[in-house]
Amino acid sequence: MSMRIAVTGMGAVTPIGVSVDTYWRNLLDGVCGIRPITRFSTERLAFTQAGEITDFELPSALEGKGPLDRATALLLPAANEALRDARLDSDAVGIALGTNFGGVDRGEQLLRATLDGEAEAEGLRAQRFQSAADRLADQFKLRGPRAVLSLSCSSGAAAIGQAASWIRAGRADVVLAGGYDALSTFCWAGLSALRTMAKDAVRPFDLNRSGTIFSEGSGVLVLESEAHAEARGRRPYAWVDGAALNNNAHHMTAPSKDSRGTIQVATNALQDAGLSPDLIDHVNVHGTGTKYNDVSEAHALKAVFGDAASSIPVTANKAALGHTMGAAGALEAIAAIQSLRTGTIPHTLHHETPDPDCAVDLVVGAPRTVSLAHVLSLSAGIGGTNAALVLSHAETRT
Repeated sequence: MSMRIAVTGMGAVTPIGVSVDTYWRNLLDGVCGIRPITRFSTERLAFTQAGEITDFELPSALEGKGPLDRATALLLPAANEALRDARLDSDAVGIALGTNFGGVDRGEQLLRATLDGEAEAEGLRAQRFQSAADRLADQFKLRGPRAVLSLSCSSGAAAIGQAASWIRAGRADVVLAGGYDALSTFCWAGLSALRTMAKDAVRPFDLNRSGTIFSEGSGVLVLESEAHAEARGRRPYAWVDGAALNNNAHHMTAPSKDSRGTIQVATNALQDAGLSPDLIDHVNVHGTGTKYNDVSEAHALKAVFGDAASSIPVTANKAALGHTMGAAGALEAIAAIQSLRTGTIPHTLHHETPDPDCAVDLVVGAPRTVSLAHVLSLSAGIGGTNAALVLSHAETRT
């Protein structure tokens, strides 16, 4: 491991709380954010529940100029919270974001208006996929490099890895990094067609699981080089010591039976961090609650950690949040960082009957208190993309 990357700010907008503190408190309290969809009609759709954010209103100070798509509106408060939390006084800040669908709901609105003769087609051309990054740069006057990744549900974690690589390469000292997505008719129709969704709850690693449930939200971290954080007197919340990204090259939706991609991405992240597997104290898993993903992920943990895999505490935040798509990896990284800071691992909801094919030490029933130095956070996505982050306690030394 070379240069260390400090996390000095965090922001979150989730189905169980708007702000990192509220999100974390509700995660520990076992609050579930799955509820009936109200934003659009589900009359002709098979799945009608989601992690919809219903108690959200964009602060007037963040409204800016012109209409906003839902995803960008969810992203702005998380970015604002992270920047304020980090107490930055520089505008040389990069932006690395990940999303599945971007501002597609705004495109839907414009398309309907255009077809009805109420808008010009020019409006559709102006709705660019990277508009959220443009809006962040303009809103907060961030003048560093910027990019928007779309790597399915590994996008948020991949964006954090991208930010870390920029800092290590000297392209930026500070980067705002994370993921975001919003529910829309377009994305819901497509996700429903995959037939991977449950109708009641997300039950990771449970024998009677029936699928995942998708959600909306945003999670943002401020990353900066160790030297930059020290120079401005900022103590990190944690370190991003390792990151890796790969793909399965196997199938559009199903992971390979040998878990090769997940094994390799976890191994690569550990190597990037300069850590051996025995130094990992906790794993925040992708944990979608689908049979293929859960079994594949459990198999990968066994391959990476050997016999210790059955005793490393594991948690799956999607049981509470639902699957927040492009935001998932970033929100799970925030949860992992909070676990490092507090020595507390949130429990996995809705788990009643262990799956014998998933021999992991899943934290259930109540949060678990344990001393943590290093955490592995895993993400995966449709199309076979995998991402992994190694996060370390602020007091660890290299």
